[in-house]
Amino acid sequence: MTTPDTVIIIAAAGAGARFGDIAPKALFPLAGEPLIIHALRRAAAARQVAAIVIAAPPQRLEQFQRLCIDVVSDAGPPVYVIHGGLHRQDSVGLALGEVRRIGVAHSVILVHDAARALAPTALFERVAETVRSGNPVVIPVLPVVDTVRQVDETASVVQTVDRAGLCLVQTPQGFQADVLFAAHSAIDPSASAADAALTDDAGLVERLGYRMRTVAGEPCAFKITRPHDVSLAKSFLSGAVAAQMR
Repeated sequence: MTTPDTVIIIAAAGAGARFGDIAPKALFPLAGEPLIIHALRRAAAARQVAAIVIAAPPQRLEQFQRLCIDVVSDAGPPVYVIHGGLHRQDSVGLALGEVRRIGVAHSVILVHDAARALAPTALFERVAETVRSGNPVVIPVLPVVDTVRQVDETASVVQTVDRAGLCLVQTPQGFQADVLFAAHSAIDPSASAADAALTDDAGLVERLGYRMRTVAGEPCAFKITRPHDVSLAKSFLSGAVAAQMR
């Protein structure tokens, strides 16, 4: 039997302002269940998962604990719910601290966003396996298929951007554990939260000089951030496409 070697961190502390009065975003209901449950169920079904750490809004910690702890079967990985931070990098940093505290053996860490609630189990496994193959940082991507144009502050087109080689980045992102810990240890406490690298763990690792490896993403792993995304998510949950999310 293969020894579990992967810890999954799910960032779920975002406010979800684009959904209007519903907050936090991870509790937005989709087909009768909050987004966090959809995300957790798919993550927990992946092979070789030693533990899952969920960074939740501090004011909703007990609610998240009640929702999440019972989702995974007794045979599944243990789930730990902790309070997240004000910004995404804070939440992941706190989750890494919890990983150290629980002391579970691991060599791979996957960082996932609860808003990508329909990312299939196969995607978690694909990313983790590519990390195990010797890649320090792995990101799932989809090619850009739309025309891309750069505009200025007056909303005038500056230029058309060549989309060849461009891609859209998804989660879960995968890391060799020591590399991710080092990247978070290197964060400048005075850095602005608007710093692009701080919204993406792979960007933090890239700053240390590591080159990212990509794997094929999944259409259903899109980020649910606006009300119209919910209609799209419901279509993916329908019987016609449900097989894609396994």
